[in-house]
Amino acid sequence: MHETSCVYILSNGFKRLYIGVTADLYRRVRQHKTDVDPESFTARYNIKTLVYFERFTDIESAIAREKQLKRWSRVKKIQLIVGENPTWSDLSADWGTLIKPFREEDLKAPKTFA
Repeated sequence: MHETSCVYILSNGFKRLYIGVTADLYRRVRQHKTDVDPESFTARYNIKTLVYFERFTDIESAIAREKQLKRWSRVKKIQLIVGENPTWSDLSADWGTLIKPFREEDLKAPKTFA
């Protein structure tokens, strides 16, 4: 079994970016969104939108990538985000919501009227 580690970027719009690394992306993003540490950088600047992430099979590779991204210029970081997520959508917006059950009839073409 491979453990997945992630490097992620959070944003509060186009003003501030936060780059982090974690072995549990769901839990870590939830911590940022709920301001578990009210004195943290992300809480102080309301940085809660997950705009980018990468998965790795080991934490060492994820940490190396995090360090690399942190050394990049702001412009290069924004280019990375826009390349994968041009609308800066919150990639975690649907996490924790129920998924609509699969129904085969939903796959059928809609009826047309002549």
